[in-house]
Amino acid sequence: MGEREAETEHFDVLVVGAGISGIGGAYHLQQQCPDKSYVILETMDGFGGTWKTHTYPGIRSDSDLYTFGYRFKPWTGPPIATADEILDYMGEVIDDNDIGRHIRYSHTISSASWSTGDRRWTLAVTRTDTGEQVRFTGDFLWMCQGYYRHSAGYTPEWEGMDRFGGEIVHPQTWPEDLDYAGRQVVVIGSGATAATLIPAMAADCGHVTMLQRSPTYFVARPNSNEMADTLRELDIPEEWTHEIVRRQILHTQQQVVQLSAEFPDLVREELFNGIREVLGEDYDVSPHFTPSYPPWRQRLALIPDGDLFHSIAAGDASVVTDEIEEFTETGIRLKSGDHLEADIIITATGFELNVLGDIDFCIDDEPLVFSDTVGYRGMMFTGIPNMVWVFGYFRASWTLRADLVADFVCRLLHHLDDRGASMVTPVLRAEDAGMDLRPWVDPEDFNPGYLMRAMHLMPRQGAHDPWRMSQDYWADRHTIPTADLDDGTLVYD
Repeated sequence: MGEREAETEHFDVLVVGAGISGIGGAYHLQQQCPDKSYVILETMDGFGGTWKTHTYPGIRSDSDLYTFGYRFKPWTGPPIATADEILDYMGEVIDDNDIGRHIRYSHTISSASWSTGDRRWTLAVTRTDTGEQVRFTGDFLWMCQGYYRHSAGYTPEWEGMDRFGGEIVHPQTWPEDLDYAGRQVVVIGSGATAATLIPAMAADCGHVTMLQRSPTYFVARPNSNEMADTLRELDIPEEWTHEIVRRQILHTQQQVVQLSAEFPDLVREELFNGIREVLGEDYDVSPHFTPSYPPWRQRLALIPDGDLFHSIAAGDASVVTDEIEEFTETGIRLKSGDHLEADIIITATGFELNVLGDIDFCIDDEPLVFSDTVGYRGMMFTGIPNMVWVFGYFRASWTLRADLVADFVCRLLHHLDDRGASMVTPVLRAEDAGMDLRPWVDPEDFNPGYLMRAMHLMPRQGAHDPWRMSQDYWADRHTIPTADLDDGTLVYD
């Protein structure tokens, strides 16, 4: 733009991200705060977030769509859905509610600065389609961009990777032209991504091997819901079916989480029974499917219709539990001394957590050190005015918390107006002085690698409410809607 000042547009609410959280947030904002103007800024050239970024074979949800879907939009497909089905669902929400006109695609935010004097946020943005520099100002900032870096996944550095003569691929940046037909494939990792990829590829590969350092808990079950099928046979309206099945699933999930904590051996055996139903009663689950931690210490990987285990039973796939010594010209040498031959190595080794979208934040010209803040109900942060970050659940569907946060944002916006205030900031009270400060997520409760690698960058949580980062939807669904906005933890001006 040369010497010209960047164009500036102002909105009541700035929403960052057109994924599942941002689109849901826009719906709630339109329904609950129809007088508020808003814009959604999305760095990609289309909506969908995760479901647009990931294009590897078989990409699907690892949560059921009755709870991962929005509470206001009935889900009518199978519980576990493909990326295309989820994108179609989100597209219907956008079209049915005229949300599309509020979305600015190909808009990448480089910095976000808050001015107390002006009572507003200013975002410096680059339009990646034109190269133009633009600015947006807003009274309230709603961070809906998720928590992992879309541009690249996490791949450890192993000795000899440069010697390998084949292709090394991370699922997050899947090449469109990757030809794996008839080839020997090794997939490093055993989480939801690996469990999705392997059955989608196995029949076409020469063979695919899942190489894991340690086992993961898998839940094998049919990709159907008996209650939903029954209600549809009875011609129950889809809105009712969606809500009834949603409640049924949430009730069952709550029971499983409680059982996992109280009777981990019982839950473990039930999970193993699901594997044996496909691989046979005599199949030894101990070497490859028995993690060292109790169920639900990390997320359970859902296997719809047991497809991963059917690939193993058919001989198209196999599992090796070992550690990598080095890459060779033709594959991977393991610490046991064994060698896995490979034409293609897929590193399903997780993703990189980003903090506030990797955006440079300033508060009144002072760079924000996010790790110095304390989270208020896991969504606002001490010393950061007029901002909410959506951070979802690990043991329940992300969207459940996104919906609760959206309700909270709308209630808070109304409360600001009712008080005649233009600024709200979480602040530790006198009675919070000396409170024990803990990691954002308790590693004794949940400890996947992507969180542990970046925990030092995250805010902290306190020892008591409202400063805890709750991962309990069944508690949050009562406490967040009734949270006292005038208990002294939120300071208005």
